[in-house]
Amino acid sequence: MQQVNVFHSPAPINREQASSAEACGGMVGNGAAAPSAAGVSSRVAYLERQATIESNARAYPRRLPIVIASGRGVVVRDVDGRDYIDCLAGAGALALGHSHPAVIQAIRQALDDGAPLQTLDLPTPLKDEFTRTLFESLPAAFAEDYKIHFCGPTGADAVEAALKLVKTATGRKGVLAFHGAYHGMTQGAMSVTGDTAPKIPAEGRAADVQFLPFPSEYRCPFGMGAQASAEISARSLEAALEDPSCGLLPPAALIMEIVQGEGGVNPAPDDWLRKVREITARHGVLLIVDEVQTGLGRTGRLYAFEQPDILPDVVILSKAIGGGLPLSVILYRRELDVWRPGAHAGTFRGNQLAFAAGAAAIRFVMSNHLERHAQAAGARLQSLLTGIAAETSCIGHVRGRGLMRGVEIHDPRSVGAAAGVGVVPSASAIARRVQEECLRRGLIVELGGRHGVVVRFLPPLVATLAEIDEIAQRFGEAVKAVEASRVSQ
Repeated sequence: MQQVNVFHSPAPINREQASSAEACGGMVGNGAAAPSAAGVSSRVAYLERQATIESNARAYPRRLPIVIASGRGVVVRDVDGRDYIDCLAGAGALALGHSHPAVIQAIRQALDDGAPLQTLDLPTPLKDEFTRTLFESLPAAFAEDYKIHFCGPTGADAVEAALKLVKTATGRKGVLAFHGAYHGMTQGAMSVTGDTAPKIPAEGRAADVQFLPFPSEYRCPFGMGAQASAEISARSLEAALEDPSCGLLPPAALIMEIVQGEGGVNPAPDDWLRKVREITARHGVLLIVDEVQTGLGRTGRLYAFEQPDILPDVVILSKAIGGGLPLSVILYRRELDVWRPGAHAGTFRGNQLAFAAGAAAIRFVMSNHLERHAQAAGARLQSLLTGIAAETSCIGHVRGRGLMRGVEIHDPRSVGAAAGVGVVPSASAIARRVQEECLRRGLIVELGGRHGVVVRFLPPLVATLAEIDEIAQRFGEAVKAVEASRVSQ
């Protein structure tokens, strides 16, 4: 196999070129010239055609009005020749970044070998290789006691499968979930998602879901501070399961994220996670850990549940394990495998190119210990972002794990002493301005959290330390530009 580099991004973007291009609305680098009027109209034409024919449900182009033509490593280039550092990276699906040689080579080899593109759930050499590679990346207990089910190609379908499995295995119907959770937009997955906005117009949602407070270092849901947040949250869970007058029937499972992603990059404390595992095990409640966004090195460990050293009953995986192609699975204890044949099916469970790409990505992450790099690079990014927060007034909190970081924006004119005691700042407009200014400087970031006030950083795990520094510098410039414009108003 051809040797490939761990870090293979293009040469650093020339900041002098970038400065001259800011007036055009984006970052230009690597020799690319500033876009002409024709180039700008080309970008607009793409966006206008999309708006004409695609549904109103499209989301990203509304906040990130760019048209990507190519990408390599952490950098994408749009149709106008502008380069952007991509800190969205397919919502975390591109662990190795864009067009990584290891992934491209694996896909090309599968095509050259004449591999079928789809095979339902029939066994194939590529599927077998992917399964063996995935299990090698997991703790030893999985190889001994866990089984795998291949789902439809999205994380949401894997959530649906997990919910169906635990209800089938236990005979119970209820599920516990957490405030701030995000598990997908299909009916079952949406029912265990905290955000209420997409639920309002959708009738026929799954019932029997009870939401509990998720601990938060910055926004304690109880208004009592970080340490009390975890303690009271654990007590709330225990009371819900032990109090015969709480109105809750014994649930089949509790579903949770180790680090809430869409919910604002909110990491759960390790002690709290261990307590949750102990409580659920004691009460016969299955623990589902959703690792769709955190799996395969993102948080500084290969899998986020390894950090607190807990063993879930069910693990949901997607995004990064497909090497950038659609793939999702659930892993679960063998004793739960009481499904009948065809109990959870779907046409596109046998995506052979995704198996090839996924196995290559998993091997590359493991052999190059990219989870360790993510931990070191994430610590560096955390330090740089904390420094920016100290120099500015609209950043309330910096948090996260590994290369999954979030910056919560607040309004310094109104939040005052309320910060950190559960009051959500109304700073959506400021956060959107920060995102816009980041894009002008060639930095793609997404927003999340309550009211969309958390700037999220999900760069590929192959981002170099120099690129991490560049990400922080551009973000700092964007925040300062927003603050300067607010002062002048």
